[in-house]
Amino acid sequence: MDRRTLLKMFAAAGVQGIPASALFHSATAQARPIGEVRDFSYAWLKGHARELAGRPYESHEGDLPRSLKNLSWDDYQAIQFRPEKSLWQEEGMAFRAQLFHLGLFFKTPVHIFEVIDGKAQELGYDPEYFSYSGEEPLGDLPEDLGYAGFRIQFHTNFKLDLAAFQGASYFRAVGADMQYGLSARGLAIDTATDQKEEFPNFTAFWLEKPKPNSAKLTVYALLDSPSVTGAYVFDLHPGRNMVMDVGVALYPRTIMERVGIAPLTSMYQVGENSQRMDYDWRPEIHDSDGLAMHTGAGEWIWRPVVNPRGIRVNTFSDRNPKGFGLLQRDRNFDHYQDDGVFYEKRPSLWVEPREDWGEGRVMLVEIPTVDETFDNIVAFWTPQEPLAPDQEHLFSYRLHWGERPPVKPYELATAQATRTGLGGVVGQEREYFSWRFAIDFAGGMLDMLGDDANVVPVITSSRGRIEITSARPLHSINGYRAMFDLVPDDSEEPIDLRLYLKLDDQPLTETWVYQYTPPPKDQRTLY
Repeated sequence: MDRRTLLKMFAAAGVQGIPASALFHSATAQARPIGEVRDFSYAWLKGHARELAGRPYESHEGDLPRSLKNLSWDDYQAIQFRPEKSLWQEEGMAFRAQLFHLGLFFKTPVHIFEVIDGKAQELGYDPEYFSYSGEEPLGDLPEDLGYAGFRIQFHTNFKLDLAAFQGASYFRAVGADMQYGLSARGLAIDTATDQKEEFPNFTAFWLEKPKPNSAKLTVYALLDSPSVTGAYVFDLHPGRNMVMDVGVALYPRTIMERVGIAPLTSMYQVGENSQRMDYDWRPEIHDSDGLAMHTGAGEWIWRPVVNPRGIRVNTFSDRNPKGFGLLQRDRNFDHYQDDGVFYEKRPSLWVEPREDWGEGRVMLVEIPTVDETFDNIVAFWTPQEPLAPDQEHLFSYRLHWGERPPVKPYELATAQATRTGLGGVVGQEREYFSWRFAIDFAGGMLDMLGDDANVVPVITSSRGRIEITSARPLHSINGYRAMFDLVPDDSEEPIDLRLYLKLDDQPLTETWVYQYTPPPKDQRTLY
């Protein structure tokens, strides 16, 4: 399973709309329980995951009737959940849940349980939950078939999703703009290594029936893969930012050298700083435009993402990080001009650790893409020490989905745009190749500075020569623009850059970091 397939899976789920005919059905919204009623708690789930880790992994991918394995795209889209069958609809709850059907890309059955007052019972498959207008018959499907996942709606707007869990361990949510964008995962394993990447599955969910008038929904999940099992708890708190409190207990079957905690997955094709794929009529195409980090030492870092020519992996070592996330800072429609998918409304996603995570690193993976259907940006935290088997490994964090992260640099300006292009002095013939960087900062104290303020760019480079540096007011954004040229050496290896603005010895901005890959010498055109 690759990221392109996973993104198509999400796309398939996202276009499942509400057929007009379904709005007029009057059947009651009753779950169809099967199996025994059992005591349930998070402690039980952790014990179950620990016990499962002691057994060999057993895959259930493809455990489907033949009629579902062979569904076409059109036939799968013809399966629609009836909204009047939504869980908790007739009980006046603030939340509703709808179930995703198996088939097409979704070939691993997921068992979904309802939890009421500490008692859990599985929701059996019921064909009456769905309307179907496809060509190929679905056949007589068993009540223990399972589902592909579920979506959640909230009483502020029952026609739009609040969150969805579907496909491997992927899930996504929305903020006030009610617009899907990037995704999160339960766990990343061997991402961007010489090993084949492993995609764990959420194989079962327990949806806890919310209390009347409650604005919190709790979801539990069991994760399983060849390398690890896990017990997860998600507390969903809707608002202008959707807040998810996540608790994780992992039980490795083997030593796990590269594990990604709180992995985020997004897309970046073209933007102001990376126009390699600039053949589209839209000026920018991306779900996220940068990785933000608040280090354990208190430094704020902004790393614009790019669409590279080859896979790039950047590592940011840290101890007890305060937070990191993939953000969509550019909220200007004019920069995208897409009135169909509205990239300017895509949510940012910020990860806030709830305890000390110790030594480790934030990892950023950038993968080449030629179109927007490919999720090519991944970010996660990986502990310095491998996760050992026969042990419990606990993590907890908070996810913030929305237009802006819940925290920002105190009294520091943030990078608003990064632009790059050929360097040199306008009007003078170029004698050698150089590459220009223009970084716009706004916020903090920049709009308070006097005309005579001696603002200086502090620039460092791992290789090459820096020249033609400047920092000057940019009144259109009440900020400053920093500019410099990089003259690379003959190597084609990446060059790491860092920049911030200061007044005397006082930093004025967050730290902008970048990785520039020079073109081959024979392609360094001077024009």
